[in-house]
Amino acid sequence: MADAFVYKRVDGCEIGGVLHPASVTLAPLIVYIHGGGLIWGTRDDMNREQIRLYNESGFNVFSVEYRLAPETKLPEIRDDIKDLLVWIKTEAPAHFDFDREQVAVIGSSAGGYLALLSGTFKVKPDAIVSFYGYGQVTGEWYRNPSPHFTSMTTVPEMLAKQLVQPNAIFSAPIERRYAIYLYCRQQGTWLDWVAGSDAVDKSKLANYAPIELADTKYPATLLIHGDQDEDVPYAESVAMKKKLDSLSIPNELMTISQGKHNFDSNMKDPDSVRTVQHTITFLQQRFHMKTNL
Repeated sequence: MADAFVYKRVDGCEIGGVLHPASVTLAPLIVYIHGGGLIWGTRDDMNREQIRLYNESGFNVFSVEYRLAPETKLPEIRDDIKDLLVWIKTEAPAHFDFDREQVAVIGSSAGGYLALLSGTFKVKPDAIVSFYGYGQVTGEWYRNPSPHFTSMTTVPEMLAKQLVQPNAIFSAPIERRYAIYLYCRQQGTWLDWVAGSDAVDKSKLANYAPIELADTKYPATLLIHGDQDEDVPYAESVAMKKKLDSLSIPNELMTISQGKHNFDSNMKDPDSVRTVQHTITFLQQRFHMKTNL
């Protein structure tokens, strides 16, 4: 049975997550951060089959939300994830049962970026898994029009702006917001909409780049990426692995041959099942000294 919890109240928002508990006590906790270009997504977006596999392997799953762009900009989105980790490590144990010293953050796409960013915080997870995430926010792939997205129906600026809300929001289905992302990728303006005034200053943007901020205290990390990803380039995970290697951080890059973006949304695909099973194995090995899973 899933229960909802609030980890932060700000801007008139009650930001939280939904817990899918394992059947064992003091189980490790997976915090899942949804994707959506930082523009859309909900805490219910996590694949139900993946939740089942994690639960049956002895992991609690806490699927969370955060404020969304462009109503909220990157500095505040980062702060939501920072505050989430502090809440998990300090307050959450009073609300539900889990081992606070065995917390993994998993994210996909933009959620993978936020998962990687969480490893740079003062209060950080004990392990990270990034599904087709990215380690920096100054890449040419979203500062220029994307050939993949420009091949789609052109979104007019007026439509994108009409979808922006007057106040902060922390949950929005893809159907309601995808046109904003599509417009940004077609125009090469994603960073302007997400980072705001900081978008023009590369030195400031380094404060939001895991590949720049990672140090020798960075958690063990599993990177998963399809080599034919048409949205987030596979090179992003390759570069992040190179950075972690240079710091001697335990890490692994699992490459999905011919894998596209969001390949794991189809859990009938053997590659998708294999990546989740490998994630489970990776986390069990990381937490091996404290679990008998």
